[in-house]
Amino acid sequence: MMRSVLPVLVVALFLLSLPALAASEASPNKVAAAASVDKHRAELVDLSDQVWRYAETALRETRSAKALADYAEKQGFRVERGVAGMPTAFVASYGEGKPVIAVLGEYDALPGISQKAQATKEPAEAGAPGHGCGHNLFGAASLGAATAVKELIAAGKLHGTIRFYGTPAEESVGGKLYMIREGLFKDVDVVLAWHPDAETRADTKSTQAMVDFVVDFRGRAAHAAFDPWNGRSALDAAELFTHGLNLMREHVQPSVRMHYVIQDGGDVPNVVPEHARIWAWVRDSKHASVDVLLDRVRKIVQGAALAAEVEGELTVQSGDYEMLPNMAGAKLIQANLEWLGPLPFTPQEQEFAKQLQRATGVPEKGLDAEAKPLDEHPGPPDGGSTDVADVSWNVPTLHLSVTTGALGAPWHAWPEVACAGMSIGHKGLTHAAKALAATAVDLFESPARRDAVQKEFAEKTKGQTYKGYIPAGPPPVPKD
Repeated sequence: MMRSVLPVLVVALFLLSLPALAASEASPNKVAAAASVDKHRAELVDLSDQVWRYAETALRETRSAKALADYAEKQGFRVERGVAGMPTAFVASYGEGKPVIAVLGEYDALPGISQKAQATKEPAEAGAPGHGCGHNLFGAASLGAATAVKELIAAGKLHGTIRFYGTPAEESVGGKLYMIREGLFKDVDVVLAWHPDAETRADTKSTQAMVDFVVDFRGRAAHAAFDPWNGRSALDAAELFTHGLNLMREHVQPSVRMHYVIQDGGDVPNVVPEHARIWAWVRDSKHASVDVLLDRVRKIVQGAALAAEVEGELTVQSGDYEMLPNMAGAKLIQANLEWLGPLPFTPQEQEFAKQLQRATGVPEKGLDAEAKPLDEHPGPPDGGSTDVADVSWNVPTLHLSVTTGALGAPWHAWPEVACAGMSIGHKGLTHAAKALAATAVDLFESPARRDAVQKEFAEKTKGQTYKGYIPAGPPPVPKD
């Protein structure tokens, strides 16, 4: 008897937590989906915290992927592990037939930014990775949304297939590109995704396209004092290359971003370096512009190699297209964010955020709990790239952001690691899961809404041919 009463109580409590008008306007399936997230909240928070503690970097997310895949299996999903040649990629499905609605999840961390879940800087483990982009929240929330929809399909309330994509290596490599190449999205009607942020909004602004490449110079070693004339320095070529790249900055559009690190410049000063390597990213607002920039960079490589009398080679490792926003889908998301209302941050959580802001020298504005109005005329991208964008060129993709961190505090840094491991992040996780689940319900229930999303996608991609930046061959899975 208790089993039959509990779901009713959960739904009732959820209804009481919403504004009266919003609750009365929601479909029963949408209310049930949000109540399901509340029912599973403790499990989802625990799952997120596990991934936060594991903090595994690109294509090394062994324990993180297993935790998420195991949870999906426990909830009744059919799970296919190790897809697209990546041991940490998986697909979890439930239901059958059309429509097929997919939810993306990420779980890779960033190197070197380990941090305790506190408002003062202190690594949990010095030099270790940390979730400075909140991907521990991303994967858990998305799986929570997929689980809520799965329960409605199992109860016969919705019909079709819900699918969760466990996508590794977003921060480096771009796991989704290999999943696209493998054809894993071909039968999907609409994709849903979200990302942790300092604001809550339906995303209508694009992202930057980018290309990730390495430049190798190979020269000839010699004694740097006894017979340097017999050597040809690969490091000389690397310095000429970076100088040329920096001179190029004056002659590109303001939207362009170029950044690099020197991965190898030789071993000791008294040996003329026979090898040098630069790892670089070049970005712009459109992938067509990135292609032009890459051709210019290749010429700089050739010139540097010629000047230093060495060999130079540029190898593309990966890259992302710009995001293709979908306004029809954004309007669905916006309605659901308004239905859910603001995030319920406490005074203690606001103070936690202000401590982070004080520590990082930004205005003490705390946390932004309210959803932003829908921006129907977005400007150019603010910066940043994602392989979700490549999915958006293959399948209509609806994207939202949810507050999980302090306004203005550095991203990809210790403040977000701290927030992602405590109640601020947990509340963002819950909110995102409900918004994703509610939007999925809209898509399952209304063929007209799906058609509007797909029609816009077809118009925006007409005459376009997608060609990902990844090279031929398998993903660069670490051997250790």
